[in-house]
This record gives sequence, C-alpha cells and structure tokens, in this order.
Amino acid sequence: MELGQSYHIYNHANGTENIFREEENYRFFLRQYVKYLGEVVDTHAYCLMPNHFHLLVGVKQGSDLSGFQNLTGLIKHPSRNPAIKGFTDFFNSYTKAINKRFERKGNLFIRAFKRTPILSENQWQEAFLYIHLNPVKHGFVKNHIDWKWSSWHAYQNPEKPSNLDRTYFNNFFDGWEHVEDMMEVKKEWLMNKNLE
Repeated sequence: MELGQSYHIYNHANGTENIFREEENYRFFLRQYVKYLGEVVDTHAYCLMPNHFHLLVGVKQGSDLSGFQNLTGLIKHPSRNPAIKGFTDFFNSYTKAINKRFERKGNLFIRAFKRTPILSENQWQEAFLYIHLNPVKHGFVKNHIDWKWSSWHAYQNPEKPSNLDRTYFNNFFDGWEHVEDMMEVKKEWLMNKNLE
C-alpha cells in the first residue's frame, strides 16, 4: 500500500460464518480498527455487514506515521509497510477476540484482504456510494439510511464526534446534498437492477 494513496478495502468471513454475530462485535471491531489503524490511514467511509465489510481509506503520508518516516524505500515489502502491518495486526486482534468469545478456532477472515487502489475522481465517488449502498445490494435493508453500521450516519450528523475524515469527500462531490442526490440515483438504479 502506497503512502498518500486511497484504497477501497474489503474482506469477507472465511466460509459461511459471520464476522459479526452480535451488536458488541460491531462496536469492538470499530474500536480495534481505530486502535490499530487510526494513525496509519484516514477513513472516509465504512460499512460493516454480518459476513463482510468495506472501507474507503487514504494511507497517511510518511510524516503522519510516527516511527515510519524513513521507510519510503522499504514500503513495498509487506512486513515493513505500516498500512499492511496495521491491517494484519487489526485482523489478528479481532479474530483472537472472536475466537475466544465464541470458542472457535482458526481464521475468521479470508486470508488476504482485498485492496483496490483508487485511481480517479470518478472511482472515488463510485466507491464512496457503493460502500454505503452495500446493505441494500445484499438485501439487509431497503434503504441505506436504515443500516446502523455504516459511516453514513456520521456524515448526516457532522456535529457528533467521529474518527472519520468527514471533509475529504468535498474533493469529489459538491457538498453533502450532491452526495445524497447521487445516492438516490444509484439506489434507484440498484433497485431496478434487482427487479430484473
């Protein structure tokens, strides 16, 4: 993962299990995420669903990564890349806690998490909208606003404290009203597609 680069990150439960079995699992996941990745990435969007999750993040520049400033030449090696190490440690920590809580063993997540670099303004917009519409796509809710475990609510309530970078989206949309309008268009398209 490159410094300064944005990524759409997602992962799925191993097999048919759920990553989140109860409400506290979602909260714990978010706390651990901040603990392991808060200093490594800026988070722009997230959505947690029972068996998978999506994130839209930007890897912080080297000056923001205390202890990693001089790794530019080593950043491609996974074990020395602070973002990859942060995600690996985060997944391991969450898995250990879930294994203990539910008396299970083995991997909770598919081993290699997926990360797609965001290479254009349009791709960033699409990822942001797609992440928030994912619960509708998978039939968990009919309206994205009704899904509790996404960053949509933090954007709707900007006065509430959040670990999200809630201003960065302005680089890709003309304000929050523009986001809401585009979401409605995308949701309508998705609903029509699901009816086909």
